[in-house]
Amino acid sequence: MGFTDLLNDVGGFGRFQMIHVTLLSIPGLLMASQNLLNNFTAGVPEHHCRIPNITAALNESTVSLLRAFIPLDSSLTLSKCSRYTDTQWHLITDTLSRRNATDLQTEACADGWTYDKTQFISSIVSEWDLVCTLRPLKQMSQTIYMGGVLTGAIVFGGLSDRFGRKAILIWSYFQLAVLGALTALSPSYVVYCIFRFLTGMSVSGVILNGVSLKVEWIPTKARTLVGTISSFFFTFGQMILAGVAYSLKDWRKIHLAVCLPFLIFFFYSWWFSESARWLVLNGRSEEALKHLHHVAKINGKPEMAEKITLEVLESHMHKEVQSSKNIYTALDLLKTPTMRKISMCLMVVWFSTSFAYYGLAMDLQKFGVNIYLMQVIFGAVDFPAKLVALLMLSFLGRRLTQGTCLLASASVIFANIFVPKDMQITRTALAVIGKGFTSASFTCIYLFTGELYPTVIRQTGMGLVSTMARIGSMAAPAVLILDEVLPALPSIVYGGSAVIAGFIAFLLPETLNIPLPDTIEDVEEKREKKHQSLQEQTLSESLTLQDIKPAGGTYEENCTLSETPVLIK
Repeated sequence: MGFTDLLNDVGGFGRFQMIHVTLLSIPGLLMASQNLLNNFTAGVPEHHCRIPNITAALNESTVSLLRAFIPLDSSLTLSKCSRYTDTQWHLITDTLSRRNATDLQTEACADGWTYDKTQFISSIVSEWDLVCTLRPLKQMSQTIYMGGVLTGAIVFGGLSDRFGRKAILIWSYFQLAVLGALTALSPSYVVYCIFRFLTGMSVSGVILNGVSLKVEWIPTKARTLVGTISSFFFTFGQMILAGVAYSLKDWRKIHLAVCLPFLIFFFYSWWFSESARWLVLNGRSEEALKHLHHVAKINGKPEMAEKITLEVLESHMHKEVQSSKNIYTALDLLKTPTMRKISMCLMVVWFSTSFAYYGLAMDLQKFGVNIYLMQVIFGAVDFPAKLVALLMLSFLGRRLTQGTCLLASASVIFANIFVPKDMQITRTALAVIGKGFTSASFTCIYLFTGELYPTVIRQTGMGLVSTMARIGSMAAPAVLILDEVLPALPSIVYGGSAVIAGFIAFLLPETLNIPLPDTIEDVEEKREKKHQSLQEQTLSESLTLQDIKPAGGTYEENCTLSETPVLIK
């Protein structure tokens, strides 16, 4: 008997759970906007050195005129980072001179840059001239944001195990709304990065505590369906981001559009019920009982409010309550054999999933296709990918689904190495398929992790492994630099990481239709029971072999005389 039985008694996956999960999932529509925002707020518009008295956007007439001021690069387009020291008027009409203009003296863009506003009206790149020598600062802003997400996973993961899921979730909504809006008012690049870091922290608080509140109020059999459906909110959010970015095209307005709605989530989040599991394990059984009675009434089971008393609740969770008297830290995730194995494997899987995902999704401009269309396509591919993941999770289990998705994404990444660069459509299609597999992997790993870690340390565990995901997302853009050494090297690194993680995923224990563990002892007992079962099976087979051994000779001798039907049985 455990808390799962009490959940079934108060209605299982009833009206309360439906409302609860829906309200917790709606913010997911804008979580994709936070992680992928840099594609649009830090978009790089077409640009060239600013020439005094020539500030018009690029067209046929201005391009011809600018040839007198700006040299051509290797692709025979206007250079983005240099201009002629002296005006070369003859280059406007002299075709032969254009071909032999490489020896003319050039200089850096002393008067700044002129930006084309067709694709982006304004971005942090055009706002603070993050081009040419300052180009690395564009990626730096995303790395700083992911650093905030990493820090938030560590900080908010531990705080929610101590102060509760609901309290930290409410604060995270508020922090994201306020600091996200203040980001839009940033007067400088440094201030912008500071606010993005703090916003990233709150994103971790929202994701981690939202997942835990869902998982801890849902019966065992409904977890797979709820986990997958919840992930569709994030998927649809990627398409919403494309629409918002396309309609506004101004980085300040985009920030306001995707952050201010979290004030609405902040106000209605006070309705959420704190995790009854967490309340009991922290000595607040009376509060947990009130929440259970509240859930029973909403689910149309008012009679259970009388049957479930404080004694009944504590008897169902007696073992868990005794265990909860201990104080747990991140070190407890590595002390015992099974917990250590789970944690080490999950860290690798989280890192590789995030590493491959953001390696594909964070630089849409490299595909040469309209960036807004690419964002829609990258979002749309998640729907069929996650539907397949849902079927696999329901019928094949978590372990097989996780490993298969990672290995499939690796195979697609490797395949792209052998596609010529001029076959841009094929390369883009393979990238989209690979992104679909990594999205399915993300869907599985969030659910899988919540089911593997026990309640007493679930949030700390989620914080630890998601920290590895943040490291992966920070490392992904840096790997792209390796293409200067060998063009195929980034794909080899991304794919190789996914292959390793795919095989390691098969080492994790299966959790399909298994009740959530509440204590570390629960996790270790499952391991002991498994070993005991294997020993009993081995002993049984050994006894069977002894029983069928004839008295007149050795077992080997008799096996040569006849086949033994009992063995086949």
